[in-house]
Amino acid sequence: MKKTIISGILFCSILLVGCSTTEILESEQEVVVSLDKLFADLQNEIILSITEQTELDSDSLAIMLSGGADEFAVSVGFPKDANIEGTSIQQIVEDSIENVSETETTSEEKIKMIIKIEKY
Repeated sequence: MKKTIISGILFCSILLVGCSTTEILESEQEVVVSLDKLFADLQNEIILSITEQTELDSDSLAIMLSGGADEFAVSVGFPKDANIEGTSIQQIVEDSIENVSETETTSEEKIKMIIKIEKY
């Protein structure tokens, strides 16, 4: 029983130390978009922009898009060992959102975009 408790405490402390070194950036912007093709177009634009402007390849990126009628979240993860600042990735994602919202707008729906950038 005592070994189990000590092992549990050791595991939790290792887990907490690992989690505390994760860098997460979060920002918010409001854009006018058409929700019809937003998911596919935005994901493709983000991947293309990041791979063109950095040395990262598309396999090292983790992208998650989620949302509803009035709020949308974009989460992008990239390796900790990459020599890229999270703010650079954040700016690329913001620019991609603006590009997609400008080209794909057929209906004038205003939504809030939440952007999360994380090194893993």
